[in-house]
Amino acid sequence: MTTEINNTIHLKAYSIGELAKMYDINWRTLKKWIEPFESEVGKRRGRFYTIIQVKVIFEKLGMPSID
Repeated sequence: MTTEINNTIHLKAYSIGELAKMYDINWRTLKKWIEPFESEVGKRRGRFYTIIQVKVIFEKLGMPSID
């Protein structure tokens, strides 16, 4: 299940590496950016953040720019 946002970003489950690539940063940096919001985002289950978690990340960090 995916939901399209702004005709460019699909709201779906993403790994931390995929999200970091979207924000054009290292995955370790993204992990530090998410840390203050960990209680709201929640822990990853396995390799991917869920759709709901990704939505919260986008709300907290802003929408990444896709080239």
